[in-house]
Amino acid sequence: MKVITVVGARPQFIKAAVVSEALKGVCEEKIVHTGQHYDANMSDVFFEELGIPKPAYNLGVGSGTHGHQTGEMLMKIEDVLLAEKPDVLLVYGDTNSTIAGALAASKLHIPVAHVEAGLRSYNMRMPEEQNRVLTDHISHWLFCPTQTAVDNLKKEGIVQGVQLTGDVMLDSVLHFLEVARRNPQKAAIFEALGIAPKQYRLATLHRAETTDGGLEAIVRIFRAFEQLPQRVVIPIHPRTRKLAEQAIAQEGFHNIQLIDPVGYLEMLLLTSNACQVLTDSGGLQKEAWFMEVPCITLRKETEWVETLDGNWNVLADLTTEDILQKALHTVPDPAARGKLPFGDGKASQKIAEALKRETE
Repeated sequence: MKVITVVGARPQFIKAAVVSEALKGVCEEKIVHTGQHYDANMSDVFFEELGIPKPAYNLGVGSGTHGHQTGEMLMKIEDVLLAEKPDVLLVYGDTNSTIAGALAASKLHIPVAHVEAGLRSYNMRMPEEQNRVLTDHISHWLFCPTQTAVDNLKKEGIVQGVQLTGDVMLDSVLHFLEVARRNPQKAAIFEALGIAPKQYRLATLHRAETTDGGLEAIVRIFRAFEQLPQRVVIPIHPRTRKLAEQAIAQEGFHNIQLIDPVGYLEMLLLTSNACQVLTDSGGLQKEAWFMEVPCITLRKETEWVETLDGNWNVLADLTTEDILQKALHTVPDPAARGKLPFGDGKASQKIAEALKRETE
């Protein structure tokens, strides 16, 4: 069995690290990197520190409008598939790389395997929602992280090829958090940043819904951050850096510490040791949940509804008042966590076994 795996963004590199390891000995896998995340701090460092196999193809697509970026990916991935003739095309999540890979394979009648299938925010204005819905409807195998995801697919009439595997991100956190804790070079990040465990809040901002509001939107968010009693550390996404720097210069904020993007191991350490996470990221809100760190999600909805139980994850509007109110006064309930809804940490093995079983 030959598998072509398409990745292009930071969260996909993390998922591929554990799934590609599970696929060793099961199949011949070749990785295609679209170049959606092309900054070295958002791409190269993840392949190096997570031991992901070097991409067989790097398409170098880079940034652009959604249509331009997706269209260029579609053409270049099609060329790879025509040359390689794989048995399976494997995609992750909900990025433009995901939908481009799935469409290219589907039109060539190559079965698509979608890892992290069935997620829904029910906000079709989000590019991610459009990508995940369309990918699910043309996939042959749909590997779901939660029962909620399975139920979402059933509501849309998708039952064939659906499998509840658990979440590969849980596999990744369980493995790599211990790796990070044993690495003194990674643990040195606290001294380098001048912060102490549980004495800071960690934030990330990168989604289009956040940045499309321009400087005014970032200022509103930062005004809330400025009033929090702990310093707010932000590994700043390249998309957001210019706006963030302008906001700090204009308003004179001093409680906000912008840092360059960090590798996955350092991000795990920063997340697990924060007293709170504030983010518009789907992946980080879930990682915070795994590590029992309270999270404020800067969005009106989440595809990870399981994390909302017991106020471990709380949604906040992008207003100074609502962010500040939620960040200061939300208290999570330890008793609400209950049984892990994200599986047993062996999702990657289940995916590898399923692909082997169903393609033999």
